Amino acid sequence: MSQVATETSRQSQETVAGRSPLDTDRVREDFPILHQQVNGHDLVYLDNAASSQKPLAVIEAMDRYYRRDHANVHRGIHELSRRATEAYDGARGTIARFFGIEDEAELIFTSGTTEAINLVARSWGDANIHEGDEILLSVLEHHSNIVPWQMLARRTGAVLRFLDIDAEGRLDLSELDDLLTERTKLVAVGHVSNALGTEHPVAGIAERARSVGAKVLVDGAQSAPHMPVNVAELGCDFFAFSGHKMCGPTGVGGLWGRRELLERMPPFLGGGDMIHEVRLEASTYAKIPARFEAGTPKIAEVIGLAAAVEYLDGIGMAAVHAHEAAITAYALDRLQEIPDMVIHGPKTAEARAGVISFTLADVHPHDLATILDGEGVAIRAGHHCTQPLMRKLGVGATARASFYLYNTEQEVDRLVDSLHSARRLFGYA
Repeated sequence: MSQVATETSRQSQETVAGRSPLDTDRVREDFPILHQQVNGHDLVYLDNAASSQKPLAVIEAMDRYYRRDHANVHRGIHELSRRATEAYDGARGTIARFFGIEDEAELIFTSGTTEAINLVARSWGDANIHEGDEILLSVLEHHSNIVPWQMLARRTGAVLRFLDIDAEGRLDLSELDDLLTERTKLVAVGHVSNALGTEHPVAGIAERARSVGAKVLVDGAQSAPHMPVNVAELGCDFFAFSGHKMCGPTGVGGLWGRRELLERMPPFLGGGDMIHEVRLEASTYAKIPARFEAGTPKIAEVIGLAAAVEYLDGIGMAAVHAHEAAITAYALDRLQEIPDMVIHGPKTAEARAGVISFTLADVHPHDLATILDGEGVAIRAGHHCTQPLMRKLGVGATARASFYLYNTEQEVDRLVDSLHSARRLFGYA
């Protein structure tokens, strides 16, 4: 654990008058990639909703594994396999505790949120969804929480229903009771919108879904990195997340599911390590979690993810969340100073996470992002894998600035200055 994480964990995680509880100068010392220049300017990295940067604790944990302990896990008798197995299996408990998971066997390692959702769609969905059943989504879901359900509906004859949004990009829950019926078998909803930053009341949605007997999957790709998450408190049945958005490596994430559901689900992939016994005629399958983790696992990536959650846990997720709220509030105030700027989503920081999508006059977001990159400011531009939402908003794309624990008010100022430069370049000033 870094010194900043250790010291911050001893401090109160309350915010005073909207100020951040974090010493971002100290936090930034843990992230070597931030200390560079891009196109002759100090880097300002505001693309965290796409992928976060990695602290030294993660880089060193993975480096140590590859330098000293690399071998395949499970069943190996030699010392390196023992070390690798101990690190890999121990990581599951570390990551499970981070999410308040009491039974670590309920945590399935995947390549990320996308695979986790597809696992549920293919395994639980194929076994439990039938013709005429309904699956409830929302119009602002990431494609990863739409396309797998479309594919399931085509396979089974199920019907997709969608919650709409209000004028500020919040779910219109006035429709929920009408959409939830005895035909509803699954509700799949994002915890936080990757495009608008809207935080959804998933615990309340889950409670209402359970009243009609529906299961609930929460896409936690944008909540797990940025706020305290306890799966029991959410009241959902499945929770999916990605490691690379929460200071961990790419290519790893997870699915939490209730044991009683996972134990009845057939395997998603077949191969080594997910079996109990193999005969030429048929096979029997391992208990969870191994049943859903076929083949050589993501050993280094899981070890890196465990280091990431230890780092975040040391800082405190309440402190991370409070910091992002303060930065987002500051950014909303500053961005509203820019003429011809349209900010999509909730108007206040209290209603959103650290994501701000915007358009500037009729400048294409890709052009805007290119100009900002020339000044060392990294943002995202495009439809953000939310094309149905973009159509709902009446735009083809937006620019998006997204914040994390290492971003500062000075970086927001750099963003605003670069946007003013873009206005001048395009003749709006």
